Amino acid sequence: MRDLICITDPGQEQAVALLSIFASPDDFRVLGIVASAGNTTLDNTVENVFKVLELAGVTGVPVYKGVPQPLLRPLVTAAHVHGDTGLDGYTFAPVLGRPEAEPGVAAIIRMLRAAPPRSVTIAQFSSMTTLAVALTEAPDIAGHIAEIVMMAGAYFEVGNITPAAEFNIYVDPHAAAIVLGSGVPIVMLPLDVTHQLRNTRARLDAFSAIGNECGRAVDQLLTFSETFDLDKYGWDGAPLHGPVVPMYLLHPEFFHGRLVNARVETGSELTMGMLVADYWQITDLPRNVFYCRDVDADPFYEELTARIARLR
Repeated sequence: MRDLICITDPGQEQAVALLSIFASPDDFRVLGIVASAGNTTLDNTVENVFKVLELAGVTGVPVYKGVPQPLLRPLVTAAHVHGDTGLDGYTFAPVLGRPEAEPGVAAIIRMLRAAPPRSVTIAQFSSMTTLAVALTEAPDIAGHIAEIVMMAGAYFEVGNITPAAEFNIYVDPHAAAIVLGSGVPIVMLPLDVTHQLRNTRARLDAFSAIGNECGRAVDQLLTFSETFDLDKYGWDGAPLHGPVVPMYLLHPEFFHGRLVNARVETGSELTMGMLVADYWQITDLPRNVFYCRDVDADPFYEELTARIARLR
């Protein structure tokens, strides 16, 4: 069983990722969930975490508020994709839960310092501001992290918020640079992978066909958020992002990549947030990221659907 700290800004597809984690109590022990600003404001993402927890009937998982703004730049959100709440498309019950008083940065530092060396996995779904601040304030916590598994970046598919940058890195490129330079083992699941995972109508119908409320919620949430991407790409289904993190942790054999050097552009407004991945090993720079380029889509969706079927 893996001990997880989840850092997230749900987001329809991140809601699905969280549901798949909650459906896997034999595989994951969630030490805490830290909401971050990104897809929408921090207040919204905190509420959205509780919407997903309460939909799944999960109790006892503490929720913390992360850093509300990027380190050096104004916050960029994605209401044009996710709606005003960041989690439009399904009617959730009114939220009952409330976040812990302890700030997210302090909670991350405390939880990691209390853990054995190299024992906690960071499931990084969003911009990296909160994790970067924690690593900067308490560099010793790096030694307690087994790995950081992140949905972030792009090399072959390049950008989805600018021509050069993927959204999670673009929101706070300076924070991403800190995390990539932390020396912690990192697995990056970029747009190159998520663009191979397309929410076709048949795949979305399969969630509703499960017959449980969580399956219906997944179908409705992803149907809402796909409109923007279907218009943008003209594909048979929108790409699926967040669930790559738990699916990699459960089934790394679905994913294919290599160890590379990866850095983030922080100096140019033209290419701000661009991931520079030395995939072809042109330089002798240290290889700091296991970069996934391909995924086996059919078994991925089969496993994801099976996990959602475990919920109520």
